[in-house]
Amino acid sequence: MVKISKIKLDKTDNKILAELDKNCRIPTTQLAKIVLKSRQAVEYRIKQMVKKGIITSFNASFNPHKMGYKIHKIYLKLRNIPQEKEKLFDYLKTSGSVYWMGECSGSWDLIFGVFTKTDYEFFELKNSILSNFQKIILEEYGDSLIDVKQYSKMYFTNQIVPPTMFAGAVVNNELDETDYTLLGEIVNNGRIPINELAVKIKTTPAIVRGKLKKLEQKEIIIQYRIGIDLNKLGLELYKTIIMLDRYTKEDEAKMLEYMSNLPNIHYYIRNIWQIEPELVVSNYQEYYKIIENIKKEFPYIIRRVDSVLMITDEWTPGFGNLLKKQ
Repeated sequence: MVKISKIKLDKTDNKILAELDKNCRIPTTQLAKIVLKSRQAVEYRIKQMVKKGIITSFNASFNPHKMGYKIHKIYLKLRNIPQEKEKLFDYLKTSGSVYWMGECSGSWDLIFGVFTKTDYEFFELKNSILSNFQKIILEEYGDSLIDVKQYSKMYFTNQIVPPTMFAGAVVNNELDETDYTLLGEIVNNGRIPINELAVKIKTTPAIVRGKLKKLEQKEIIIQYRIGIDLNKLGLELYKTIIMLDRYTKEDEAKMLEYMSNLPNIHYYIRNIWQIEPELVVSNYQEYYKIIENIKKEFPYIIRRVDSVLMITDEWTPGFGNLLKKQ
């Protein structure tokens, strides 16, 4: 067994991470007032957490559903043939259609989301993947994403914060070339200053501010967040796949309220056929206790619970294709 060395953070580090995940574009002077430290001290702590690999990225979280796309999901159980798995992973990462993918351990070995304009386009893509990699695919399942409650990283402070809505109704907002270029720059550089961003996309700071505001108003950009290497902190991410027995509007509201008050909640995902809360915990024992409490709280709603431990959790180069001028 490989021993993982856990990096310890103090309360100030945890607070900085929580605030950056609410809005990673927050000015350092404002962040310093919130955590009651000097600007220099906050800048130093952020740099150290980046250097240690705790903070892996500063991102603009954007919503393909507000750009005319629909996200579908595919779940795969795979044969353990390393060379074939590597080919599959490489194919997905370079396909230009994969929004997110995660290797996992448990009920499924790989889960990924693809964005397409039409159901027919998804049908063709799904068939292509299943036929090209039939040698290692043992079992498959598909679903369509309805919406997601995206929670700030509340597990750093145990302070409950309302979630941000992701996915939802598909809207074909009109974007120009500058919009796409701006998104392409800020998606993986969410903390970039306005003046620097303006230089990169060859326009003025005033235009950049105006376009960012419109993209936020149209709910294309929904949040500015940070990426975290949970392994560095001794934390684990579990996806809980819940099949429901019945699910009235009242049941739905009660379950969402219950989940939203768990500081461990990472995402609350609604698909057509199931829901998928994602939880960040210290170990499986903590996760098991949370799940057992959920089952006790909703014994007549939950039909079956499957769990997977997320080994990887990555946003793919499919972004590059999505963010090209159509």
